[in-house]
Amino acid sequence: MSTAEALRPVVVGAGPAGVRAAQALVAHGLRPVVIDEAARAGGQIYRRPPAGLAQRSTRTLYGFEAPRADALHAAFDGLQGRIDHHPDSLVWSAQDKVLDVMHGPTRGNRRVPYSHLIVATGATDRVLPVPGWTLPGVYTLGGAQVALKFQGCAIGQRVVFMGTGPLLYLVAYQYAKAGVKVAAVLDTARLADQLAATPAMLSQPAVFAKGVYYVGWLRAHGVALHSGVRPLRVLGDEAQGRVTGVAWQAGNGNEERTLACDAVGFGYALRSETQLADLLGCRFDYAPMHRAHLPVRDAAGRTSVEGVYLAGDGAGIMGADAAEWAGERAALALLADAGIATDTAADTARAAELERKLHRLGAFRQGLERAFPVPDDWGAHAPDELVVCRCENITAGTLRQAVAVQGADEINRLKALSRVGMGRCQGRMCGVAAAEILAHATQQPLQQVGRLRGQAPIKPIPMRLVPAEGSGA
Repeated sequence: MSTAEALRPVVVGAGPAGVRAAQALVAHGLRPVVIDEAARAGGQIYRRPPAGLAQRSTRTLYGFEAPRADALHAAFDGLQGRIDHHPDSLVWSAQDKVLDVMHGPTRGNRRVPYSHLIVATGATDRVLPVPGWTLPGVYTLGGAQVALKFQGCAIGQRVVFMGTGPLLYLVAYQYAKAGVKVAAVLDTARLADQLAATPAMLSQPAVFAKGVYYVGWLRAHGVALHSGVRPLRVLGDEAQGRVTGVAWQAGNGNEERTLACDAVGFGYALRSETQLADLLGCRFDYAPMHRAHLPVRDAAGRTSVEGVYLAGDGAGIMGADAAEWAGERAALALLADAGIATDTAADTARAAELERKLHRLGAFRQGLERAFPVPDDWGAHAPDELVVCRCENITAGTLRQAVAVQGADEINRLKALSRVGMGRCQGRMCGVAAAEILAHATQQPLQQVGRLRGQAPIKPIPMRLVPAEGSGA
């Protein structure tokens, strides 16, 4: 048996990073297993609608990114027959070089062994809640985008988008282009922040130009854009259980303003999905630019665990282009580490080129953080009655009481005392906000309060799974 035949590489995720990783492995004679939660490859940014839904053009779905989406979809479709593709499948646990994978439609569980593993799990919304965020009609920005791209529907007829980050303006633009009334875009970042970040963002002029276009288009089409705001609450009719408006504080004073709407999309940029890397035993460190603890990797994507590689936004938010490059680079690292015979000169040159591209994006990424900073005073302003953890109905006041009365000063200690992060989402939604409140309440830097330790299942699964035939489960 050859070295290639003895290997069993697995790629988790079929977004930009996972697709390019699988493509590089196939090009070098391997047959990887590709496991993805979605029914069709593409990830969040290039998410494809269900096959049975009335087809919309890629230009309608992806705008400026249509050529890249088409190229990625075509690349993955071209791999069929040369990979083992497991769609609609959630990796929910990992141990001893074996993944536990649930097939969503059948609730069947199978155990998938691997010799090498590329983790390309992507990102999700960073949630910093406001009073009223549990009302029907409030969505994260990513959720609002999924509804539009995947299901072909809007979250409301008159929508307010609030928070910060490039996604805020992109989703508002996509909704307005689809004919939805966008009542306003409320950005917590100040115009001064964005002006100060312009020189760094000009390091990627094409990307910068697209962002400027989105903002200009929204203004030209009558969408109200407010910067430097502080969201105060989502207004709602408790009797009817629906959103009726939003209240916010203008950046130029203490004046409270309100605006009628029937849906809200909100979020504070993105955060990496790192739970699988945690279960795999990867070492983490605090990354100030991302305001989060992230798994440590080298320039090629190698982690502290031999045979485990990270690529894409699951290791740090860098965007779709960087994800494609990082996926390919991780695959080349895997091939080199596994001793697969390759065209050494060509692969070495390609690896160096990919690393240069990723390095050059660093300045632009710093610029984005400068332009759209996460509000570092959010923890100070969250009212005690604010529900932070929806699963367990834990309020900000409960968390502060655990600090004041029981001396909690680390996030896992806070979890044990208050149950924050013990619900179905395992802290994926509430963990960021809980850490911000803890840091403020203890007067510690955010990096000192630690991170919630990952536990299986990574995401909710049924109480009873059906073992797949021959899976050994």
